[in-house]
Amino acid sequence: MSTSLGIIIILIVLVILFFLLWRRAIGRLLELGFRKSSLSSRYGKMTEQFMPFLKNYPYNPEKFRFIGSPIDGIQFEDDKIVLIEFKTAGASLSSDQRHIAEQIFQKRVEFKEIRIG
Repeated sequence: MSTSLGIIIILIVLVILFFLLWRRAIGRLLELGFRKSSLSSRYGKMTEQFMPFLKNYPYNPEKFRFIGSPIDGIQFEDDKIVLIEFKTAGASLSSDQRHIAEQIFQKRVEFKEIRIG
């Protein structure tokens, strides 16, 4: 009986140890995923500022103004103003960006001069 009790105690200790190691591994995986996502986001924000200077950018980069959020920037042309969002590969617009595009397509855009003082 004492041998079987010893085996049971060893198995319980091993299960607890395995559980703790598994939990630690999951924590590290989540942390690595967050770091990768954060790094990717920072890389994206950085590269967005250089996009207007690429040779295939269709406008004059000197007339582009970077905003960063909720859209990347505004292109000021002589005959129009273009709100620009840079995307790569399979990236899609956020819900805020889709909402902005919808407001523009429905011609709900205004210009206001606000004077202070």
